[in-house]
Amino acid sequence: MGSAAPVVVQSMTNTDTADPVSTAEQVIALAQAGSQLVRVTVNTAEAAKAVPEIVTRVADAGVNVPIIGDFHYNGHLLLVQHPACAAALAKYRINPGNVGARHRDENFRTIIKVAVEHGKPVRIGVNWGSLDQDLLTTMMDANASRPDPLDAKDVYMEAMIESALRSAALAEDTGLPHDRIVISAKISQVQDLLDCYRRLAVRCDYPLHLGLTEAGLGMKGIVASTAALSLVLAEGIGDTIRVSLTPRPGGDRTEEVYVAQQVLQSLGLRSFAPQVTACPGCGRTTSTFFQKMAEDIQGYLREQMPVWRTRHPGVETMKVAVMGCVVNGPGESKHADIGISLPGTFEEPKAPVYVDGALRVTLKGHGIVPEFLALLNDYVERKYPAA
Repeated sequence: MGSAAPVVVQSMTNTDTADPVSTAEQVIALAQAGSQLVRVTVNTAEAAKAVPEIVTRVADAGVNVPIIGDFHYNGHLLLVQHPACAAALAKYRINPGNVGARHRDENFRTIIKVAVEHGKPVRIGVNWGSLDQDLLTTMMDANASRPDPLDAKDVYMEAMIESALRSAALAEDTGLPHDRIVISAKISQVQDLLDCYRRLAVRCDYPLHLGLTEAGLGMKGIVASTAALSLVLAEGIGDTIRVSLTPRPGGDRTEEVYVAQQVLQSLGLRSFAPQVTACPGCGRTTSTFFQKMAEDIQGYLREQMPVWRTRHPGVETMKVAVMGCVVNGPGESKHADIGISLPGTFEEPKAPVYVDGALRVTLKGHGIVPEFLALLNDYVERKYPAA
């Protein structure tokens, strides 16, 4: 992590950590979706006791993913009272704004000492919504006495950065090596996040975890997170990312993983799965045949990736085109590794298939999709030989 290492996708469970079965199942699902780090809440003694079993269940399922413990308020107690939990976790996340008021530094040091004892890295995660109020008050008072006081938002931003850097310095003073520290400073507003990380990046060389906190539900959360992360990542800032989506009731938690991956892949920073180029449709594609075809092909690629990823190295860089008419269809199909293009005009089921820029075959009839998938499988086998 850090320097020239690839940006890493992180996710977080929303199960009750005290339930090791459901939590392990969700960790496995997130990891299989492509999450490279998974964070779990550790907020009670029951949750702390369950952590070793969760880690064991995930490992027994053949899934190798670091599990991070997320601590607030009582982490200094839980980690000391439950050493098996402290040992099982791959990393600790601490929020310096809520490790206690009267004994904040002492409690923080306790967590760091446990991390040092067990050889664990720590993410110091400052959050806009739970900033150290004593520090903020001190900085606001100092700003008020200046002849040219800063805007309140600037002071708030500086307080976040100061909290993170002071905490990192305290962690090093307590014995945690410099290269075992990650910092984050999460905010819920896109432009503010960019401003904060720009300032933070020039003032330290710690790896930085990015995320728009409380991004929101559905489309709003996806768009806001994408905008925020893209702006920061495009400036070369950031080492790990998480998309903090509010899930729908019973929704799929892995959605946040797919969004994070797509952000990185769209920016050309990572490759996780074959990219599908598909036109948006217009009056030339008035039936649902094209939309259904694009959906089926995209779904098939996602289903196959867990197998293809291990058997066919490099397949994640493949580009697939699924186009709806003759305007841009043939051209986009030629630019892709493999592409299919319908003729439009109510999508008569007749479609040329291009492979590596050349016309391979024209598919006809209502079996176009399964026939194209067979060609796709053949292409993967030939272009990305089994490891």
